[in-house]
Amino acid sequence: MLDTEPDLSTRLFSHIDFTHGAVAAVSGGSDSTALLLLLKQHLDRAASSAKLLAVTIDHGLRQGSAAEAQAVAKLCAERGIAHRILRWSGRKPSTGLPAAAREARYNLLAEAARAEGIGLIVTGHTADDQAETVLMRHARGREPADMAGRGLAGMAPGTLYDWREWIVRPLLGMRRSTLRDFLRREHVGWADDPTNIDEVFERPRVRAALAGESAGHVENALRLAGQAAVERRQLGAGAADLIRRFASQPGTGLIRLDPALLTAGDDRAAIYALRILLATAGGVAFLPDQTRSEALFGRLKAGFLCATLSRTVVDFRRAGLFLRREARGLPPAATAVDNTIWDGRRHITLNDRADALLIAPLGATAARRLAIDDEETPASLMRAALAAEPASRQALENPGLPRGEPGSPAFVARPVVSPFSHFLPSFDLAPARAVAELIGASALPASPWGGHSAD
Repeated sequence: MLDTEPDLSTRLFSHIDFTHGAVAAVSGGSDSTALLLLLKQHLDRAASSAKLLAVTIDHGLRQGSAAEAQAVAKLCAERGIAHRILRWSGRKPSTGLPAAAREARYNLLAEAARAEGIGLIVTGHTADDQAETVLMRHARGREPADMAGRGLAGMAPGTLYDWREWIVRPLLGMRRSTLRDFLRREHVGWADDPTNIDEVFERPRVRAALAGESAGHVENALRLAGQAAVERRQLGAGAADLIRRFASQPGTGLIRLDPALLTAGDDRAAIYALRILLATAGGVAFLPDQTRSEALFGRLKAGFLCATLSRTVVDFRRAGLFLRREARGLPPAATAVDNTIWDGRRHITLNDRADALLIAPLGATAARRLAIDDEETPASLMRAALAAEPASRQALENPGLPRGEPGSPAFVARPVVSPFSHFLPSFDLAPARAVAELIGASALPASPWGGHSAD
């Protein structure tokens, strides 16, 4: 059942760890305004020393947005809440505007959190938003062959942004009408964004359709999301177990799968694990197509092969089943930029920012000069994987290229879990952790739930 009581601050927030404070995303609409006031109530009562910063993003897309941001600032001043207005500057895209605005919003919120040393962002997404999300994805038929129903799980209770900040959604069990009743009792108004009823966009169309349905329709959508979320977590746990049991990394950029994975007895989890590892090895943000992945898995069961999917070479031979980045489409030589992602696979950190540094793929010629000391893994595979790794142009042009791993003392290239490095829903924590351990990616930051589950 959905929560219907107006004052639920303890139940909503008591399982969240606010030790290091929180950034509350507040647009001035009813949902985020109620979020802010309920959160302030909770922190005043249970964590008075916790830092609370309200942030309003002015997207600059319509008249009135600046005035609405100022209204939030006024409310925060009255309630003793620190507040910042951040603006989305620059040109706006002519297509895909909602997605671009959402990305800009999260980026600005994350920047504000980092500036304050806060690792937690709290948003006001409600049960109504969740129902809309599920129905939108259901209508699109997103990944119809995906046995996990991944898209139908809707929004996760929490999402790790850029492997750093947690975005938490504590109101997913509350209806918008309940929040508005709470605001009326508090004698606090809110702004109605006209774009929320502009049926040019998909979400307002779904919202309008839901408005004409019974409460049971929303309940059914939320029940569907809950069931899909459970299945997604279970499948992720199974995939994580298989990755830990059957995957290894014999060398940089090379993943080996024990062929026993193909007959482990849980094809659903094995295919899911394969999809995640293919995306990771290839440096792509989205998992490969479910149907093509199932077909590949069937071919692998039939015997040895060499194929390519999601920029990843799949090489099944007597020594094992190996995954590596294909040679096509690698980034050209370019000036290195600190704290950026190279080829979707490597987080670049510069050690010496004084001089311009060119980074390019190591390449087959330079890789052939590397000594390979591994009796179990074919040297040709090790070199092919290393050829796709980033190296400095200075190192490439140096005839005395150091033996061993590619790269340069001028920078560090840390692996990233490509499909989860930008947005990691809490549904997928288990497989993300397993892959991070496998490839040597940075450890996940501490959970925001203080030892409690995100469920």
